[in-house]
Amino acid sequence: MKRTSYAGPVVLATALLLAACGSPSAVSTTTTTSSTTTSITTTTTNTSLPTQNLAVTPAVIKSILDAGAKYHQLPATDYTGLDPGTAYYAFDPATNTFYAAAGLDPSPNSLKAQVGAQDDGGYNLFVRLASNTNWTVYNDGLGGADGSVCPIAIPASVLAVWNWKPKSCYPPQ
Repeated sequence: MKRTSYAGPVVLATALLLAACGSPSAVSTTTTTSSTTTSITTTTTNTSLPTQNLAVTPAVIKSILDAGAKYHQLPATDYTGLDPGTAYYAFDPATNTFYAAAGLDPSPNSLKAQVGAQDDGGYNLFVRLASNTNWTVYNDGLGGADGSVCPIAIPASVLAVWNWKPKSCYPPQ
């Protein structure tokens, strides 16, 4: 009489089942057992992380303020900070990119910063790859005006976490 052992395939199937329970990905496992062959097929579905709306910390404010001042060819001391209620910050894992948007608050001691903030330099968009520390700045001072064109395409997922209108580049007014 021929003895068939099912211990090996049962142990393997149990191990795969336990591994699937602890994994965040969806796992589909099919096990076929006979006296002569064992076949195991595993399919993993990767899910991307959602875009994250991030807190605008003092370090983020400083980096945005420094980049915005440099873009406008002024020292950071020509600004007192970011306009209250205008700062947004997010990370898009699909593109591994940080996005920020903010109005710069001009110092009462800097006429150049005041003039720039009231004209078309009053609102800026910032983009940087996660692997980089430098922001690329885009002037969007007219972003809220009818007929204005956004200088960059902000991903829909970023606009959604910021609660901005689709295809917009300026916060809701």
